[in-house]
Amino acid sequence: MPAANRSAGRDVHIYDMKDPDTVLGGLILTNGVTNANLYSMIEIFCIFDSPYFLREEHGMVLQRDDHPLNPGNYYILTDGSITISDEPWLVRTLSVTGGTRVPQFRDAVRERDRRCVLTGQRAPGADRGIWDSFEAAHVFPLAYEGHWIGNNYSRWITIEPAVGGPINSIQNGMLLRSHMHDLFDNYRVSVNSDDGYKIVCFDLDVDGVAGRHLDQEFLEHPQRPVDQLLRWHFRQAVFANMRGAGEPVFECDFPPGSDNMENTQTELDSLFDEIDDIVETDDSFMTKAGNAKRETEV
Repeated sequence: MPAANRSAGRDVHIYDMKDPDTVLGGLILTNGVTNANLYSMIEIFCIFDSPYFLREEHGMVLQRDDHPLNPGNYYILTDGSITISDEPWLVRTLSVTGGTRVPQFRDAVRERDRRCVLTGQRAPGADRGIWDSFEAAHVFPLAYEGHWIGNNYSRWITIEPAVGGPINSIQNGMLLRSHMHDLFDNYRVSVNSDDGYKIVCFDLDVDGVAGRHLDQEFLEHPQRPVDQLLRWHFRQAVFANMRGAGEPVFECDFPPGSDNMENTQTELDSLFDEIDDIVETDDSFMTKAGNAKRETEV
């Protein structure tokens, strides 16, 4: 099955006034996106060597202000050149080698947040150790630990965990509902740390979170995610969703070692442990269970 098209459904389209037939990018408009936000997001994927401004399709200059952005076509006017950034975005696919996942990361994020940071929904079973549908997500994907090390992103971490390395710091994690975790991993939702920690949805917002801001309880916590990592994720979301025709969306959006793959493997390991306990006196069944476990691990 082909990957989904992120540009499908766009109602904001961006053009170079000098070449109005070629789209430079676009956006599926959701609640909370302002005129100023459009300018700042364009400046992420477009590189300018001269001042510029945006003109609406009816000829009016779009002011860089906090008025809600309207759907439509917008044209970049500049005396200089426009270069589309080739900064890569880090897609998660099954071919990507994962990093080192540690349970201490999950436990620390659970204890700090105890709710979905984006929706605000509390984990009702937290006091009993029940975290169904709540998952500890890495802001910077664990699957790209090599990229993390190569770019020395550890310099942003001030709370280093005892195990797992800086990428598993609580400062690189947020507790999310499982479906929000999927959207966050796929860059369909992000947080703009340079605009009051506003939640930005790059696709239809079925949870009503677009335009809301992270709550003060979270922002005032001394162990919350660092701004640099939130900013990195937001830039990735802009590249994935707004640049050109947008990047593909994969049905299976988790590599070995990533958050979802780790959850799947953990569940399988737990299931096999239960089977071993139940049928430990049944040699033939034990043999079948052991073989199945080994095949899964391979």
